[in-house]
Amino acid sequence: MSGVTLTNAIKKYGDVQVIHDIDLQIDNGEFCVFVGPSGCGKSTLLRMIAGLEETTGGEIKIGARDVTHVDASERGVAMVFQTYALYPHMSVEENMGFGLKMNGHPKDEIKAKVSEASRILKLDDYLKRKPKALSGGQRQRVAIGRAIVRGPEVFLFDEPLSNLDAELRVDMRVEIARLHKEIGATMIYVTHDQVEAMTLADKIVVLRAGVIEQVGSPMDLYNDPDNKFVAGFIGSPAMNFLEGIVTGGKVVIPSLGGREVETKVALPAEGQKVLVGVRPQHITIEAGDGGAVLDLRERLGGVSYDYLIAGDGEKIIVENREIDTLPEGSSVIVKFNAEDCMFFDANSEERLR
Repeated sequence: MSGVTLTNAIKKYGDVQVIHDIDLQIDNGEFCVFVGPSGCGKSTLLRMIAGLEETTGGEIKIGARDVTHVDASERGVAMVFQTYALYPHMSVEENMGFGLKMNGHPKDEIKAKVSEASRILKLDDYLKRKPKALSGGQRQRVAIGRAIVRGPEVFLFDEPLSNLDAELRVDMRVEIARLHKEIGATMIYVTHDQVEAMTLADKIVVLRAGVIEQVGSPMDLYNDPDNKFVAGFIGSPAMNFLEGIVTGGKVVIPSLGGREVETKVALPAEGQKVLVGVRPQHITIEAGDGGAVLDLRERLGGVSYDYLIAGDGEKIIVENREIDTLPEGSSVIVKFNAEDCMFFDANSEERLR
């Protein structure tokens, strides 16, 4: 097993640059998740590490080896794709061992490695079945088992759960977390789902337009985002952003009837706009003329989400764990503590500290 190091990694398609000077260190045994919206470059970056995309500039190392221009088959990585890509005419056992068979490994060695992967993934009862007799989650476990038997230095996952339904996604997420804990291998995982990122990762890399916005542990990114993009992307439901104006050393929020928020962060000059970020669970509401209306309540059992419309059309989401008291259409007062707020420059969207 080995770590992965990227230094000034660049990817261009003709004159179009899609990956911009990526510097990243993924330590040996770490579970690293690339996350970001569609088109941010996360899958391209993963494929560059795998050797499936040519690296235009910079350097990629796996362990101490420079693999920037090494063929994919020689990099010591194994990749699990969104599609299972199993051979339909082969059994589970044959699918898992096929790569080793093609490389001339002895039958006893193949059998032992397939048996170990089957034990880890709880596939012993399915080894003689064909893929058509398996569920989607079982097929994905077979695809992961095929990667395990190769004994790679690094596992690469490209949105492996996207084809599964919601319940299976949760089950497979647990399976992958358990797999990492058991084998301790370096794993790099691509997803657009920040819930998967938060629950699986030791380290999250947030990407936007081919650039790393921030790198850190899940809770570091949640509690201490560097900018509005990271603050809004990490956390579900997303953080609320309210437009404020610096007035007399405080921030005034016009959409909430001129609500004043005091803060010790370094604010811009008098009259400048800032964004006030507040997470849904830090907001409460009560009946009254506070400049907002309860537009819709989404009930999810133990928790509800209240969707508010503020005075100038700003939308606010509130996490509500109380018994429903206010009907939809009610005028409400929005309440939150200043210490629960984050402040962002309205132009650069960088965090004010």
